[in-house]
Amino acid sequence: MKLEKWIRSISSTLAFLIIYIVALSFYLGIKGFQIDEQGNIVLQGSEVQASETKRNMLSTALSLPYGHTLGRASAPITIYEYSSFGCSHCADFHESTLPKLKENYIDKGLVKLAFTPFPLDKTSLKAAVLAECMPSSKYFDFVNELFDSQRSWGLSFNSEKALSKIAQKYGLSEQRAESCMKDLTTAQEILNQRQEAIRTINIEGTPTFVLAAKNSREIIYGYISYEELKEKIDKLQ
Repeated sequence: MKLEKWIRSISSTLAFLIIYIVALSFYLGIKGFQIDEQGNIVLQGSEVQASETKRNMLSTALSLPYGHTLGRASAPITIYEYSSFGCSHCADFHESTLPKLKENYIDKGLVKLAFTPFPLDKTSLKAAVLAECMPSSKYFDFVNELFDSQRSWGLSFNSEKALSKIAQKYGLSEQRAESCMKDLTTAQEILNQRQEAIRTINIEGTPTFVLAAKNSREIIYGYISYEELKEKIDKLQ
């Protein structure tokens, strides 16, 4: 009898674990995540992230919107960035490449960064809409915070509440943050910018960059390291 109870107990435990794993995988799939071979939770390929870096030249006559700009307006080189807040490769750029780029080029007036949100999912769209409620002086701090805390709000069962808590750190009240995320007009404007970028630049995934100088327009699909970007910038100076 004891053996039968033990077997039933083990069977019940295994059944629970199987159900839990299936449910977790389903939930992560909805959120745009998956479990890799090492058991880590990562953003999945269906997020249409530009994992492979490809480059094409664009016409210098192509006019691009500035979006939110970091750096001096007079900077001779502009890097146009199109990123989704739920994209891990975009987070890599903001965590690994942008700090060095800012220190060595943006802060010295040599380069400016023009950021345009390119949401790939509903939660990233909510985050982009919420960012528009930030004062211009706090916009990029909030953007970097969203990328830094990507997993926490991306995996949350209540992503809007998680995003609201982040916004409150930057001065928005809970009520104001909730109201911002329901702003359909701003959401439509962001989606219109997204479609325009697809039409003019043929964006295939995120991140996508356009490195622009007076006589040059180069499009870069995918994550780019600081060293690689530095080499390109130095050639344009």
